[in-house]
Amino acid sequence: MPMNPPETALRVQGLRKRYGERFALDGLSLTLQPATFVVLLGPNGAGKSTLFQLLTGLFVPDAGSIDVAGLSMRDAATRALRRIGVVFQQMSLDLDLSVRANLRFHADLHGLPRALADARIVQACQDAGLASDLDRAVRELSGGNRRKVELVRALLHQPTLLLMDEPTVGLDPKSRRDLLVTVRADIAARGTTVLWATHLVEEAGQADRVLLLHLGRLLADGSAAQVTAALGGGTLEEAFIRATQPKQGVPA
Repeated sequence: MPMNPPETALRVQGLRKRYGERFALDGLSLTLQPATFVVLLGPNGAGKSTLFQLLTGLFVPDAGSIDVAGLSMRDAATRALRRIGVVFQQMSLDLDLSVRANLRFHADLHGLPRALADARIVQACQDAGLASDLDRAVRELSGGNRRKVELVRALLHQPTLLLMDEPTVGLDPKSRRDLLVTVRADIAARGTTVLWATHLVEEAGQADRVLLLHLGRLLADGSAAQVTAALGGGTLEEAFIRATQPKQGVPA
């Protein structure tokens, strides 16, 4: 029998992380529903990468809790992490291995049977326009296609929550569009929840929901139009700059 979908894909409550005297996250709380495309918008230093490090178990919060698909990162970390897929900001593929070998390695880490893994790999690469690249070394691929491989890898074990950390950095406009199309298709097909971290305001305009993070705190939450209105109107870009620029007389 298929499992019932979780009521929430992600619940973060009172999350704090401090480095020295500086809070990277300062009491952050948020809840993400299934089948939504959520953009985490914030300037460099907002706390986006720190949040992703906590969500993926690379670091432990100083305070607060994280639940993924109803599973506590404190009490059931291994099970919770199995429900997460990640596309990191920095490429993390083995350049000397083929696309197929990279993907099989990830499937093995998640304990997928080889026949099931191979079927998913072939289908996903076909859907992503990578069918002819399966046996090519990753170093032979363009930046855009390498990013597609990373997305295929992140979705191979069919996670509940997909984390994408600045995924379009260095990509041309077509590659950025292709990545968004693939992500949207997975949301529609499987009900995946996507948390897409970026400092590019134009990417937030395509989200179901925008979370504006600055100095470790959530400044606004809602649709792009709602966030813009909450921050004083104008365009989303104008509102973003106005909300995140240093105040006069206050150090950045």
